[in-house]
Amino acid sequence: MYDVIVIGGGPAGLNAAMLLGRSRRKVVVFDNRKHRNRWAVHMNGFLGCDGMNPHDFIERGREELQQYNVEILYKAIVSATHSKGCFVVNDDDGTVYKSKKLLLATGLKDYLPEIEGIEAFYGKSVHHCQYCDGWESRDKALAVYGRNRDGIGQALAMKTWSADVTLFTDGTNKLSRLDQELLQRNEVKVCTTKITGLKGEDGMLQKIILTNGEERAHQAMFFSTGSSQQCDLGEQLGCEFTNKGVIRTRRQQKSNIPGLYVAGDAARDMQLVIVAAAEGAKAGVAINMELQREERK
Repeated sequence: MYDVIVIGGGPAGLNAAMLLGRSRRKVVVFDNRKHRNRWAVHMNGFLGCDGMNPHDFIERGREELQQYNVEILYKAIVSATHSKGCFVVNDDDGTVYKSKKLLLATGLKDYLPEIEGIEAFYGKSVHHCQYCDGWESRDKALAVYGRNRDGIGQALAMKTWSADVTLFTDGTNKLSRLDQELLQRNEVKVCTTKITGLKGEDGMLQKIILTNGEERAHQAMFFSTGSSQQCDLGEQLGCEFTNKGVIRTRRQQKSNIPGLYVAGDAARDMQLVIVAAAEGAKAGVAINMELQREERK
């Protein structure tokens, strides 16, 4: 029986595990190695780690946990239940693990635009977060991808980083007259022609190829195509969700299920690495305090 099972080995899960390990708790972290930013070259906006490679960041965190006897298993958890103060989870090999408390730090997964060859550019010159990669794309010719009306907000936001922004709706034309006037007032260009592919070298975007044969010169693309939970464990456990598809949490990362905590992108709409790590720290302290209360006679 573990004190705490942590599902998710990203910044939220590892930071929670560190605080729990330092509190002399018996902790196991399950990491399926499918971190949301695993394609990114740099991790930005994290004080003291700005520009660091995400893989190196995670590796450093794993190494730091060793001194606190935190166990890390590189397995996927496929099912989870709770009953009478005990959480039971099963990994993809059928092994069963039990704990007094459970932390979900499973994160989100992004939907890449359905453009042939986009994977070669993702994390290098194609991005989903302007706060993570906008600075590196400043003053470039920027493309924003969003079908129908989905890219309007991001296209307007990207004007902070570049004067040259084009919204690509990829063959859809659902922009209203008011949408078009808003974009025009803010000098955002619009292209409704369908995209057939991307052209560039070493992951760096150079041109966007359209079905009419035209090639548009762009050095970076930001997309707005949505995201979803990495797994369905929150649903299995009976968690409440917001209308944005993330798990609803109370104070100190508590869910509606007693003993179940949620931290990181799975629980918030402010999806930054530093925020995820901070929420993990909050959850770690809160879980230890709850265990302490239960241990007092």
